[in-house]
Amino acid sequence: FSGASLQNLMNEAAIVAARADKDVVQMSDFEAATDRVIGGLESSKIMTPEEKKIVAFHEAGHAVAGWFLEHADPLLKVTIVPRGNGALGFAQYLPKEIALRTREQILDIVCMALGGRASEQLAFGRVTTGAADDLRKVTQMIYSMIQQYGMNDRVGQLAFPDAGGSGGGGFPGAEPRPYSDATAQAMDEEAKSMVDEAYDRVLTLLKSKQPQIEQLATLLLEKETINHDDIVNTLGARPFAPDKQYAEFITSKRPPDPADADPAAASSNDPAADDDAQVDDAAGPRPAFSASRFF
Repeated sequence: FSGASLQNLMNEAAIVAARADKDVVQMSDFEAATDRVIGGLESSKIMTPEEKKIVAFHEAGHAVAGWFLEHADPLLKVTIVPRGNGALGFAQYLPKEIALRTREQILDIVCMALGGRASEQLAFGRVTTGAADDLRKVTQMIYSMIQQYGMNDRVGQLAFPDAGGSGGGGFPGAEPRPYSDATAQAMDEEAKSMVDEAYDRVLTLLKSKQPQIEQLATLLLEKETINHDDIVNTLGARPFAPDKQYAEFITSKRPPDPADADPAAASSNDPAADDDAQVDDAAGPRPAFSASRFF
């Protein structure tokens, strides 16, 4: 979040709390505000029960794939509530604060992005147009690996940066495409091969997790929006050591340990102290700061 985005988030949270006639802004208000800032306002779009079920399995596929892929970003929330930006559902993640990614890390993210379509294929035997944005992002990541990061053995340690249509492939004075037709064909063939391999990998993973996908999809159909606690209760803890940021988030979600409380305060009969405790409880857990993105 930028400073301006943070200000917008705070304003939205205050508005949500005011509409509910609250005296304080609670964690639930920040969560609702985050959904609005990232996904837009809730839409009045009406989905058929069949469409809603497809969206639930699609989002559950993303969730389960990311949960069991080591280098995927930890999942915080999944919703199948349509939004004003046209999305029929989205997932909120906690991106890892790293400056560099390896080939294996990028491919895990690619697999997670393909998890929605793979889940549709496994659950219904067919796919829908719902994966259009996922496929766009997958294509961008794969071609970046081949054309910019030198992460493909066949093309080799070469870089052809995308100049956004300015010509020259990012190189001053060069032709709009500084490589041959044969190289372009090799890039296309490698891109398809890499995506096919990632799709087969996520299909295999999700086939082994079908019961969990069905449980998560059923929970989504019931609640429409599920959070990190719901996901942990359904899938169990992530089977990987958490990074520092994710570990801090998990810690912030835990209720306070009564053993850590001040004995003097706990045994106090002062009504004012009890009132203070009630106000603090009403405020809920302190919000864990997180950034999000869509898949």
